[in-house]
Amino acid sequence: MAAIITIGELLVEMMAKNVGQRFDVPGEYDGPYPSGAPAIFIDQVAKTGGSCRIVGMVGDDPFGTLIKRRLRNDGVDVSFVGTARDKTTGIAFVTYKPDGGRDFIYTTRDSAAAELAASAIREEMFEGGRWLHIMGCSIFSEEMIRVFEKAIAVAKAKGMRITFDPNIRKEILNDADVRHFILQITALCDVFLPGEDELRWITGREDEREAVNSVFAHRARFVVVKRGRKGCTLYERTGEGTSMFDVAAYPAREVDPTGAGDCFAGTFISLLDQGYGAREAVAYAAASGAMAVMRKGPMEGTATLGQLRDFMRDAGDKAKREY
Repeated sequence: MAAIITIGELLVEMMAKNVGQRFDVPGEYDGPYPSGAPAIFIDQVAKTGGSCRIVGMVGDDPFGTLIKRRLRNDGVDVSFVGTARDKTTGIAFVTYKPDGGRDFIYTTRDSAAAELAASAIREEMFEGGRWLHIMGCSIFSEEMIRVFEKAIAVAKAKGMRITFDPNIRKEILNDADVRHFILQITALCDVFLPGEDELRWITGREDEREAVNSVFAHRARFVVVKRGRKGCTLYERTGEGTSMFDVAAYPAREVDPTGAGDCFAGTFISLLDQGYGAREAVAYAAASGAMAVMRKGPMEGTATLGQLRDFMRDAGDKAKREY
């Protein structure tokens, strides 16, 4: 049994060695690193002591072995990760721009990740589950829409809560079916974890409070707006109205931003499940996102609760000394 379940792509990532390196010019890459947004999320859940499982597909190749071994060793249940015999494990290539931006090339749609079918979603995957975490980047095909429709129906029937991180990639922005389904999930979720731009895009509102209230008009209890280097804001719907709690970003020397938002979400949901209050959980989540950017590799910056506590204590001590 697992309390927190996610579904989606498992990939390896190949990362450009040099800033300014381009895809249309030969260059050197580091990797393969275990990756895929759902995989990074669930690894962080496990590292913070959460009971968790991932459902997905890998190829019958060393990349698939690498990903499953890493997740299993960190405490993730991978018993529902299938193997596609005639497809390779998905690969993501990433380059870094001088202005801090990144470019990606994904093989997801033609990889084992795309072989996950709605018919593979079974009730036993959700036994003991309390949370189903969905990521917008995993909704990359009509079949994946059907996968999540079935998963949500099973999760709701079992009384599970839905958490949703839009994590919208530019290649899906113009897909009308994906946009429609993202709006559906937003209306169904209990915890919504958008970035600032994603919140505006999904709700169609420029004013943040109006946008958050439009989400609260449905089911959500928590909306956490992620702002990267500017920290985050936790909104909570209560019987008295809506409360707001800002968390400043922890200082961190950025090496690689890949996976920071996934680590943030994994820590927040894991600690909510473990009984932490939302304000304490979001403070840990902010520390988790900061620690993630300090290591190269999408999953290399995941951290245990003990490591997060030490990081937060050291950051607090440094702030006191500077004051």
